[in-house]
Amino acid sequence: MSKLKGLFIVILIVVVVFSGGLFAYLNGIGAVDPGNKEDVTVVIPEGSGASAIVGVLDEAGLVKNSTFAKVNARIGGYHSLQANTYVFNKSMTLPEIMDAINTGDFNYISKSSFRIAEGARLTQCADALAEVVPYSKEEILAVWDDEAFVKQMIDKYWFLTDDVLDQDIIHPLEGYLFPDTYFIMETNPSIESVTEMALDRMDAVLSDKKAEIQNSKYSIHEFLTLASIVTKEGCATEEDAAHIAGVFKNRLDEDMSLGSDVTVCYIFDEDRVDLKVSQLDSDSPYNARKVSGLIPGPICTVPEIAIDGVLNYKNTDDLFFYAGPDGTIYYAKTNEEHDKNVQEHPWTEEDLANQ
Repeated sequence: MSKLKGLFIVILIVVVVFSGGLFAYLNGIGAVDPGNKEDVTVVIPEGSGASAIVGVLDEAGLVKNSTFAKVNARIGGYHSLQANTYVFNKSMTLPEIMDAINTGDFNYISKSSFRIAEGARLTQCADALAEVVPYSKEEILAVWDDEAFVKQMIDKYWFLTDDVLDQDIIHPLEGYLFPDTYFIMETNPSIESVTEMALDRMDAVLSDKKAEIQNSKYSIHEFLTLASIVTKEGCATEEDAAHIAGVFKNRLDEDMSLGSDVTVCYIFDEDRVDLKVSQLDSDSPYNARKVSGLIPGPICTVPEIAIDGVLNYKNTDDLFFYAGPDGTIYYAKTNEEHDKNVQEHPWTEEDLANQ
């Protein structure tokens, strides 16, 4: 009888401990603030696993107990987590939030979005944003060019430096907004808050490569300037991005001008191959056909492929490259070889009309 009593006590203890642990677990993955319906916006990056997403949610104040949240991430069966921008609130339990991310629940996804295209000039970024916010292109550019606002951003982001305030810079934030699709969660978003979304994204991309960039021969501003020119010259493939970056590095090492027509396009806020002689002769410091070394700043948004291309440039003796009308890029070590490439792969009137 005493053995049965002892067994009963052991079972009772196990049940009590299990029940207590289960209660603690369920409480730990419960709502942070059941009565709080205020919107909380979270961005789930591509490729994020359940544990990484718990970290994002925790930082946003949506996790009640990080230990139990990590346990839930492991046992919750979240196998199809979908990157996006979501709107949650603190009255939701962790399983509710994770289920919404796992299914890409449309009810919690931001409904307003705009795209900053790869290789877009800041004026084009302003055009895209103006389509989804109650501000004009001119009002957006006024904020982006406002010195007081830019200085606030310099204080907040390590990759923005006083270099962007140089008097020769046309737009201080040119090249610093990361090209991506952005989802706006606020009902009446400010230009400033939307801008920080794009700068936050750039921060995430550059911070992963910060040590490599700092070990390069360039400042962060010079680095992005070079990467932006690589972008506009053609970085459809990783190989071309690295090869073009290598050509530019060789020219910089030889104290040559970059000879890049895309920088002239930037001066006149247009994209074209058949530039006028008067445009090519521009005395702007952005004219890389005439000035030695790098121009004052970036000329467009910089995708990750261009960033990686500059970091992992191809080491060759090439000093020239030429983009043919079919998009193929031809490289040359001498001016004679370069001229031959141009002659053998000319742009026709039809090509120019269809560019």
